[in-house]
Parts: sequence; structure tokens; C-alpha cells
Amino acid sequence: MTMPYGNFQLEIYLAGLRGEVPRYPVDAESLERKAEQVLPPWIWSYVAGGCGDEHTQRVNVSAFTKWGIVPRMCVGAEERDLSVEMFGMTLPNPLFLAPIGVIGICSQDFHGDLAVARAAEATGVAAVQSTLSMDPVEDTGAIHQQTPGLFQLYMPKDRELALSFVRRAEKAGYKGIVVTLDTWTPGWRPRDLNTSNFPQLRGMCISNYLTDENFLNKLAKPPAEDPQAAALMWALIFGKSVTWDDLEWLRSVTDMPIVPKGICHPDDARRALDLGVDGIYCSNHGGRQANGGLSALELLPDVVAAAGDKPVLFDSGVRSGSDVIKALALGATAVGLGRTYAYALAVGGEDALVHHIRSMLAEADLLMAIDGYKSIADLRRDGAIRRAI
Repeated sequence: MTMPYGNFQLEIYLAGLRGEVPRYPVDAESLERKAEQVLPPWIWSYVAGGCGDEHTQRVNVSAFTKWGIVPRMCVGAEERDLSVEMFGMTLPNPLFLAPIGVIGICSQDFHGDLAVARAAEATGVAAVQSTLSMDPVEDTGAIHQQTPGLFQLYMPKDRELALSFVRRAEKAGYKGIVVTLDTWTPGWRPRDLNTSNFPQLRGMCISNYLTDENFLNKLAKPPAEDPQAAALMWALIFGKSVTWDDLEWLRSVTDMPIVPKGICHPDDARRALDLGVDGIYCSNHGGRQANGGLSALELLPDVVAAAGDKPVLFDSGVRSGSDVIKALALGATAVGLGRTYAYALAVGGEDALVHHIRSMLAEADLLMAIDGYKSIADLRRDGAIRRAI
């Protein structure tokens, strides 16, 4: 049996006896403060900012305070099993790294996509690779050997380009397609609008387009000769408002698991499942796309009920290992980190990201141990979680 994730705290305390303190914070709030100090303002505003007055972004975080785990004693939880079954795979833990379209520029070397894939391999935590990346899918996919990667698809207006992305992801070894439904157009983001800041229009994070024959055939000149024209073509072709017909088409062109991202209503979950998708991804994009909504956590239980025996991925507002456990108790199969891992990458690259992942897993594991839950199945029994407010 592998060592409990919670043992990471013993490593830290024992290192303290040698006069060593952690190079990176173990909590998300401290990571965020450090990231703001090291990231250029234009990257910081894009990563940290949300839609409108960022109300939905805030309630995504505060929603977790409205739920509490009920401790159970004398159950002998010395050993915990955090493994999950998903899409025919057995994963050692329920954590995953959610897709972030600018993660590539969050690292100092502008190759954050590669660092994320390597950190996933090092920790056994699955990663969802965004269509928007500094490094193409072939390069990131080659890193995933022991830990699976999923490829997140922003559906372009051109189906042939969409098909090309899917085929490239298949060939690169990815284990599923996460199709994002809520980002065919950017939301109203004052932080970025006030500085006229949109990284992709500057040619950032569009390597999958610039390495795709279908896309290149649309250009009058190679991207190296006219990068602005390539960026403008990207803007013209990037976003399609995904319909049920599009999901049905996507199901018809690949045997890989398909997971629609952005589902927050049970009727939408049922409709998607009727079309043959393999799981549901409950998320409101962390509050980046639409303001004025409920927290994703509030909507999670109804989505889980509608999904039946299909896996439900979840993100939005997760800031701690305790948050991870609460989302699992409310029925999520796997829980995604978002901004927090971008902050870690900014602070110390792959090394800090591995530290952050281990910190999140340690906190989650220790909460299960102390509160008397041996497995994720135990967390889902009646009475394990209750509304605190």
C-alpha cells in the first residue's frame, strides 16, 4: 500500500528539525499573495479576475463554508482509500487539474503546460489540457505515461478543425475529451477590459492552432511572417455556441469518453447523457464567464442525482483539501483545482506545483482520517455532510 497522503505533513515537520521550512506555502491564500508579487500585472489580472463585479467568483469560494463534515469516531480510519473509478480507469486519488487556457504563461519560462503534465505524472493527479496552450497537444500528451490526461476542447466554428483537434488528442494518448460549453465568447471581465488585455489576441496560448494543418490552410501567410493575421484568424474561428447537435456529432466521431463541461442544471445533464456522453462536468468556470449566478457547489447535488451512475467532475471555488472532501461528500467523483495551481506554478514552477498538489491531498486525507471516513464511499453515506448555515 502507498503511504498515506497525510504523511506529507510529517516530511515538513521532520525537515524543520534540520532547520528547513517549506520553500512554498501550504495554503492557497498565501500562494495567491505570492503569485500576485511575481506575475506581470497583465497575466495576474487574467488569472485572478472574474466576470462583472466578481460576485459569482466570490460565492463559489464562500459556498463551501455553508457545508460541514460530521465527524464519526471509533471507526479505525488509520488507512484511507482515496482511489476513484472513472471512464474505465482506476485513479489513486480524486483530484485533477482543471483546464486553464493561460496556464502556459503562468510559469516563468512560458511552458507551463509542460510543467503541469510533469507534475501530474509526479503526483498521480490527472490533468485536463486546454486547447489554448503554449505547447501543442503532441508535446503535452507525450509526458502522460502513468497518469492519464484529458483534452479539453473549445469547439471551433469549423468542424473539420474540431475533428483535427480530436484526432490529434487521440494520437497523443489522451484518455478523453472535455468539451467546454460556456466559453464560446468571453464573459464581461472588467479587469482585462480596463487594460485592453487579451493574451490570445497577442498570439499567446494558441499553439494548437498554429500547428494544425487545417488552421494553417486558412492563412495567406505562415504565422511567423504575419503573426497578427494568425491571431485574428484564431479570433474569427475560435468560438462556437455548442448545441445538442454538436454534442451528438462529437459522439459520432470518437470512441473516447466525452465529458461536457459547464453543466449546472439537471435537465441539461440528463439531455447530455441521452446523447451518449460518458460523464458530466459541473462547473461555472470559476465565475470567469457569467456573473450573477449561484455557486457551482450549490448546484452540484442536483447534477449528481441526474447523472445516476455516471461520473461527475466538479470545479469552481476549490481552495483547500477540506473543500475537496466536501465536494466529494456532495457526490462529485473527482474535484478539480483551478486558480490555486496557477498560483503555485507562478510562484515556483513544477516544484511548487507538486508541493501544492501534495498539500491539498494531505489536507484532504487528514480530514478523512480525523473525522473517521475510510473511503470516499463512506463520505457519501447519509449524514456525512450537513448544511452549516
